Amino acid sequence: MAETNKILAILDNYLHDNPDEIAKEIAAEFRRRRIEKNLTREQVAEKSGVAVSNIVRFEQKGLISLKNLIGIAMALDYTSEIRHIFSQQKYDTMEELQEIKRNMNKKKAYKR
Repeated sequence: MAETNKILAILDNYLHDNPDEIAKEIAAEFRRRRIEKNLTREQVAEKSGVAVSNIVRFEQKGLISLKNLIGIAMALDYTSEIRHIFSQQKYDTMEELQEIKRNMNKKKAYKR
């Protein structure tokens, strides 16, 4: 099962490599979660401090600033998920893992 999940994760990278498509998927998931919690856009706007027009644009086009995305995530109690978006190391090969370990305490990346 773990091997299947790893294969699906790798395939997912190839199937969804378009930023616009990923943004629309995130927006659709947000809308789904908002409706499940029986919250109107206006209620989310009030809880998050994000303008209703920004929430509408996000749900319809997938466009939103990072700060507003964080605000609406927090309003729906997804603070931990948004906070930890880059917290896990990702690698596909042993060479990548070795490079990550070599660079762990560096403060800056250098051109190769």
